[in-house]
Amino acid sequence: MLRVLGIYNLRYFCSSARAVALILSLCLLSSLSAAGSIAIENARIWNAPDHSRLVLEVSGAVKHKVMVLKSPDRIVVDLSGTTNKARFDKLDIKGSPIKGIRSARRNGGDLRVVLDLAGAVSPRSFLLKPNEQYGNRLVVDLYDKKKKSKASAKPKVFSPVGGKRDVVIVVDPGHGGEDPGAIGPGRIFEKDVVLAISKELVAQINAKKGFSARLTRDRDYYIQLRKRTQIARDHNADLLVSVHADAFNKAQANGASVFALSNSGATSETARWLAKRENAADLIGGVGGVSLGGKDDVLAGVLLDLSSTASLKASLGVGDHVLKSLGKVSRLHKRRVQQAGFVVLKSPDIPSILVETGFISNPAESRRLNTRKYQRSIAKSIATGVSKHFESTPPPGSYLASRQQGSPSVAGLGSYVVRKGDTLSHIAAKNAVSISRLRSLNDLRSDKLRVGQRLRVPTS
Repeated sequence: MLRVLGIYNLRYFCSSARAVALILSLCLLSSLSAAGSIAIENARIWNAPDHSRLVLEVSGAVKHKVMVLKSPDRIVVDLSGTTNKARFDKLDIKGSPIKGIRSARRNGGDLRVVLDLAGAVSPRSFLLKPNEQYGNRLVVDLYDKKKKSKASAKPKVFSPVGGKRDVVIVVDPGHGGEDPGAIGPGRIFEKDVVLAISKELVAQINAKKGFSARLTRDRDYYIQLRKRTQIARDHNADLLVSVHADAFNKAQANGASVFALSNSGATSETARWLAKRENAADLIGGVGGVSLGGKDDVLAGVLLDLSSTASLKASLGVGDHVLKSLGKVSRLHKRRVQQAGFVVLKSPDIPSILVETGFISNPAESRRLNTRKYQRSIAKSIATGVSKHFESTPPPGSYLASRQQGSPSVAGLGSYVVRKGDTLSHIAAKNAVSISRLRSLNDLRSDKLRVGQRLRVPTS
């Protein structure tokens, strides 16, 4: 009887072992199939002034590796367990450093994509998660060191009277390129609406005597949020105006708003929600998940706290003028300037405002924002608010200041002698003045100071 039971158990064991082996084989085949199931489904190229961006739409998160090869110049992108369904030969590569794109299978289930180049570039790659418009994407940015960004070039500042400078306004159309921003009914993209408004705004400002306006971008490409403020700084801007037409989680939300930076938090639930949404857009630039815990950032934070008070006061002042002007052509979502932690506003030396021209998630407002007539009306109202602010408080040394009797460039000024260890931001904070105004008062072309140097500073 025991012998019979033993044979039965042995047969059962063998049967179980075969079943386990079969299951393991199926799992292995499934994993191999999954590994090869990712495909490049589409490709596109965005050309910015200082780089070109190749975007590969992939069916899932993919492991990849980028290599730079010379003689001839080319970039190699290896993708694990991937096939290609995209038509690289249909891509418009004009204006990019890419001469051609080819691909081939390697190591059984992997894919190699080769970019043949017209010259040497510096590549950067990262993955983007799905958004409202696209699925998973692999992004390869190609930076040409010989190319200079037109957006960050120094502006031509006109001198209408006696060498007095213009008030410089930098206008920043939100989003762009791979980041569409909010998407309204009928697939109206925020990035397109705000670019049209921004172009009109620049034209309106440039038509005003004593003003000079520039765009951070003039076409459909993406700029990292921090770089937008750097472009304004490169222009020696008196004001940065970031233009948006965002969405809210309720379709009935409507009306225009103006935001300034808040160091202590948002002033409303809407402000908090919008700030979170806009700041998340920097993932498009490939900097998501990077820790900012270095000591340079700590120092930057200290300088921000020291010098942002005067800029914030100016931001609230110009924001109030713009909001009142907007109220004449649009319903206002909030009747006072809101404050939130938008990254694009965090420039300690440049007054900055963010204008929400309306909610693109609202069907009626979305239709209006997409019309040329309403875009011109919104732009004109913003330009009017900006000009009223600077005409009432003109920057020293400007043409606007020269028109006023008792110009601030002469009256109400004292002096400060630079001491060892002083920095421009420290002096600005001590005298409750923005760094940009301190530069203007003293005709400074850089932030370098020398001990014993005498600077003009406001006395009130």
